[in-house]
Amino acid sequence: MKKIALILGITGQDGSYLAEFLMKKKYQVHGIKRRTSTPNTIRIDHIFDSINFDNKKLIMHHGDLSDAGSLNRIINEINPDEIYNLAAQSHVKISFQIPEYTSDVNAMGPLRLLEIIRHYKKKNIKFYQASSSEMFGKSKPPQNEKTLFQPRSIYAISKVFAYHSVIHYREAYNLHACNGILFNHESPRRGVNFVTKKIIQGLTRIKNGKQKILVLGNLYSRRDWGHAKDYVESMWRILQRKKPDDYVVATRTSHSVKDFINISAKKIGIKLIWKNKGLKEVGIDKTNNKIIIMINKRYFRETEVDDLIGDYSKAKKLLKWKPKYSFNALVDDMIKNEK
Repeated sequence: MKKIALILGITGQDGSYLAEFLMKKKYQVHGIKRRTSTPNTIRIDHIFDSINFDNKKLIMHHGDLSDAGSLNRIINEINPDEIYNLAAQSHVKISFQIPEYTSDVNAMGPLRLLEIIRHYKKKNIKFYQASSSEMFGKSKPPQNEKTLFQPRSIYAISKVFAYHSVIHYREAYNLHACNGILFNHESPRRGVNFVTKKIIQGLTRIKNGKQKILVLGNLYSRRDWGHAKDYVESMWRILQRKKPDDYVVATRTSHSVKDFINISAKKIGIKLIWKNKGLKEVGIDKTNNKIIIMINKRYFRETEVDDLIGDYSKAKKLLKWKPKYSFNALVDDMIKNEK
């Protein structure tokens, strides 16, 4: 009998790759999407078509993490074996501007799901919560499952709440509930308001004469960047373990934003040189001596996270998981798919 999976956040980067992955594993996949005035299914349109709909391989439902009633109705209707909560207000910088909404979705949303699962009588549902490396904040790298959380944003604080809620429900009510502490992971499907996509898209447009300037924030924050395709496999592996637990998923390498720019520019064919320092630092196209990258303070966070490097030793040992994409292969894939 086919397993049934429910994905919250299916229209996002991770949700779309996870849906593809689970469908290849012969799951029946259900997704929850929020009602919006414009279509937001571009990342899954290629798998959500009339053929898949008729065969019931991928079925979509309208719901919202802020609405416990819709969540309860959908879960009772489809009777899932596994629930993957990838839905969130996922932009760290924006969480400074909409802290209440971020907290309701990112913290209370998972709590609503856990409470529904706790009272669910038909079967023992396995639950995966997408946690974030942002929870580590100021803690020194490399970070692992035992590293102290020192969150530096409402986004990170809300994720810490959800993380501990999962552990509480696991220990208090014997739920099969797990956290995946995923470090930064990108792909061609990354949203344009994320810095990696903004860099690739901006430099490509500059190279093609469609854009003049790329404006960025902190060039010196460092991140452990992997590929989303690799990371969704770890989500599935986490739920296949007999004993529920929490895992760091990362590559154990880090690069600065400036590193990402330099490597991307070289691959795209832009000869980039840098001048000045601080907010006056600029990136110049050496071939024509034009400024193509500038810094603007508005893109800095109020409280920065300087360096994140994940130690994924536990996942490697227990899940038999390791990243397949190198940093360079990730950048290549993003450039190749940029129009």
